[in-house]
Amino acid sequence: MLRTRQDPSSLLPLGASAFYVLLALADGERHGADIAEEVETTTAGAIRLMPGALYRYLKQMATDGWIVESESDDDDGRRRYYRLTPWGRKIAQAEAQRLDSVVKLARSRHLLPALG
Repeated sequence: MLRTRQDPSSLLPLGASAFYVLLALADGERHGADIAEEVETTTAGAIRLMPGALYRYLKQMATDGWIVESESDDDDGRRRYYRLTPWGRKIAQAEAQRLDSVVKLARSRHLLPALG
């Protein structure tokens, strides 16, 4: 059952792997192996998306309208490229705002140092 596209907060919180996939696509289109590499690099190896898991995420995100598969300009045509949809961007923004609020709360409780 698809949840409403009116309010992305109804989908939150996202799992870390899903959020990192959306973050990897925030700057533009990427192919699967590039997404996995970006997630691993960004998380300093804490999250490694093996192909089976990665493509399950991508398939579900495409089904839910968060991302779309793009035409490949690749020489061999085997690589699939993905990009965020406007809906997927709204979901990623909502999760980023949620996490920002959590960090602000942690700072107010002296669990993280104050900024500036």
